[in-house]
Amino acid sequence: MKILACGDVVGRSGRKVFVDNIADLRRRLALDFVVVNGENAAHGFGITEQICNSFYEAGADVITTGNHVWNRREILSFLDGDSRLLRPMNYPKGTPGRGTGVFTTAKGSKVLVIHPMGRLFMDSLDDPFAAVEAELTRHRLGVTVDCIIVDIHAEATSEKMAMGHKLDGRVSLVVGSHTHVPTADAMILPGGTAYQTDMGMCGDFDSVIGMVKETAVARFTSKLPMYRLQPSAGEATLCALFVETDDETGLAHRVGPLRLGGCLSEQWPP
Repeated sequence: MKILACGDVVGRSGRKVFVDNIADLRRRLALDFVVVNGENAAHGFGITEQICNSFYEAGADVITTGNHVWNRREILSFLDGDSRLLRPMNYPKGTPGRGTGVFTTAKGSKVLVIHPMGRLFMDSLDDPFAAVEAELTRHRLGVTVDCIIVDIHAEATSEKMAMGHKLDGRVSLVVGSHTHVPTADAMILPGGTAYQTDMGMCGDFDSVIGMVKETAVARFTSKLPMYRLQPSAGEATLCALFVETDDETGLAHRVGPLRLGGCLSEQWPP
């Protein structure tokens, strides 16, 4: 199975680079499944029903989010009705939406997407490791599902790496989101799980993690409350991670980053 996991979409330029390219990427890479993180898609904070639908129409199979999913209040009712839009799984019981889902590809393969959020330097949620373990008691890679993708939305690289090693050999892919900067550690772990600490963002990199750089710098250098972050509107780079899995085991045998457009150097999977 061939999978593309796309980094956090930031603002209009991020939406454009994703929507304009994903159909061609599906053809060019013969993709079976596309997951994209959309938590910053609506003017840099949150996501809307309209944006979700535009991503689905472009070629996304599932949208993950993160701590900013709640910034657009209108999404609360939509979360309960859209099984393809995931919020972090380790919010308290009763929180709108869902954090996992099993999805069927056009070829009939079953893909489980698990979406935990880290706790280091972030909100104090339920234990993400225990939440993932509970989900894996219900599904087994290569038996009940053909592929398992884990998008861990976390600040600390150590927490993401710990999740990767804990799940090695039991899931197809562990990939990090949230920090918006693509890391250079795409690899297959010893047990056969593909891993990258952060897949980066779909957004303008002539910025501070997708936000207008002058405003972001001013917020660091002044404590005055007048500086409101706005997404940078320059040409965006699409950052993603490509993974190919074994059809029998569901484990990875090929992984590599993809970068397209904008000011970062172009890169295609090996």
